[in-house]
Amino acid sequence: MKKIDAYHGVLRQVTNPGEYVGGELYEVQKDKADVSVRFAFVFPEIYSIGMSNLGMRILYESLNRRPEIWCERVFAPAPDMREQMLTHGIPMTALESGDPLTDFDIIGTTLQYELSYPTALSVLDLAGIPLYASERGEDMPILVAGGPCTYNPEPVAPFYDLFSIGEGESALVELSLLYKEMKEKGSYTKAAFLHEAAKLGGFYVPSLYDVSYREDGTIKAFTPKYDDIPSRITKRIIEDLDSAPYPTSPVLPYSETVHDRIVLELYRGCIRGCRFCQAGMVYRPIREKSPEVLCRQAKCLYENTGYDEISLISLSTSDYSAIDELTDGLLSWTDEKNVSLSLPSLRIDSFTEELMRKISGVRRGGITFAPEAGTQRMRDVINKNVTEEDLLRAVSIAYSFKKESVKLYFMQGLPSETSEDLDGIADLASKAVGAFYRLPKEKRGRSVKVTVSVSAFVPKPFTAFQWEAQDSLSVMQEKQRYLRSRITDRKIVYRWHDAEVSRIEGVLARGDRRLAPALVLAAREGMAYAAWSEHFSYEKWNEIFERTDIDPDFYACRARSLDEVLPWDIIDCGVSKAYLARERERAYAEKTTPSCAEHCNGCGADRLGGKTKWCKNQ
Repeated sequence: MKKIDAYHGVLRQVTNPGEYVGGELYEVQKDKADVSVRFAFVFPEIYSIGMSNLGMRILYESLNRRPEIWCERVFAPAPDMREQMLTHGIPMTALESGDPLTDFDIIGTTLQYELSYPTALSVLDLAGIPLYASERGEDMPILVAGGPCTYNPEPVAPFYDLFSIGEGESALVELSLLYKEMKEKGSYTKAAFLHEAAKLGGFYVPSLYDVSYREDGTIKAFTPKYDDIPSRITKRIIEDLDSAPYPTSPVLPYSETVHDRIVLELYRGCIRGCRFCQAGMVYRPIREKSPEVLCRQAKCLYENTGYDEISLISLSTSDYSAIDELTDGLLSWTDEKNVSLSLPSLRIDSFTEELMRKISGVRRGGITFAPEAGTQRMRDVINKNVTEEDLLRAVSIAYSFKKESVKLYFMQGLPSETSEDLDGIADLASKAVGAFYRLPKEKRGRSVKVTVSVSAFVPKPFTAFQWEAQDSLSVMQEKQRYLRSRITDRKIVYRWHDAEVSRIEGVLARGDRRLAPALVLAAREGMAYAAWSEHFSYEKWNEIFERTDIDPDFYACRARSLDEVLPWDIIDCGVSKAYLARERERAYAEKTTPSCAEHCNGCGADRLGGKTKWCKNQ
């Protein structure tokens, strides 16, 4: 009741009051007198989105398994609630206890995408916590950030005391236990703690590194301030996923969330080597869960939640080496329970009738494939390793199971792209429609809709294209208009990602810590929900960049030389820079690289260890 009392009746004034009170089934409650470390896990999005995030569920489980640690959840308030909090002076609080964030020892924030930066900072602002780490004293919590965006932590480096690089299940527990130990020994000061944390491995402490710049604005060097901390921070991984913590009794929300379903993580990493894909590189090496463990976890999750859908997730679900054994094991009980299976990430070339039969079960709907490029030349450039024949075979299988809706994902603005490559997107969509009508009437549905969804290419750290220039806004928009003119079939729906959003994402993705003043202004001047289309303002972002003397072209539209020191070079994701440079060279030569299942290509991730059968060190 503490939280409800603190809200002074404002819950009656907001749209979804149940998102702010906690008390859900399987919520973890502990006696504050029995715990040594209080950890607030901040997901900088509203409750309905954050509660669907698997990473949050896993870390909540990992930390709360330890009796001396109590991890509580914090989500960004929706705009109507934020307004009420500002009006009534209500601070940010955690769901489980209702205590303000300033009462916690450690605040962890996950950064899932670049446009969440202003939201994350606005949460700290609402909590009354100074944004810059240098302005926080000994009485303030330790702030740690993790998640995919921390593979380039520099844009937000001035705000966080440290970053957890890689997989956090064991790393965050170790960090919390270090805090406990130093507090109990009386050796704790913030500076001493951060110095020791930097030696744990997998933690980047920005204040312990000097960054120098050249006259042209590029980075000259990262220099450690002490000899006993690493010159580069190597990411942490979980070596054996079978024995890793996994939530089989996740907190069950009272209100609807984005994904109300059972989520099974099949493996981490990716055997493919798509040259634009950051996740495919930074999540290496490939480590699979056994089908026995997955089946056991699925049954337990069903019994504890009652969800009627199981989503099998990974970067490329159909590449899971035991997919047949796993689906057979699940279908042995899911059919009779009326539980459906969904595979949201399917490779075109590994999609089969057998797999379609297993996932077509209870629910009807569309199916999604990602050819990424419209011509074979461009698919070779990006190392997609699929053909037009693969796609048409896959959509024909889907149609034969009465699927009437197919979605195809593409990218525009890829390196070396020509107008013929854009034409290829329209042509491939037309051929996908044609594949429907080539089937006999009795073997297909009544009608067909092919949705073409096209996003603008954003060069990301730790990819073969990390050195490339992003298209200017005008070029992005011109390509979108051109492609729109090429798609005339009413059975094809053309959707495109907002080019202005992609432009800002490009700035933030490859930025450095000189962007910090702009992010502060964005957080405090109405951009707290910048990732939402209705709250995004390209004009406002440009105004902020101008006020903080930032040239966005320097970060987004500038090609880098191979010998330039990049803002993320302080991080070692396992995949070597030499490998990425080789892949870039092969891209411009239009040469493909085989998957890890066919041949080890020496990316370097094998040195991190892990229970994997794909890497050469096994």
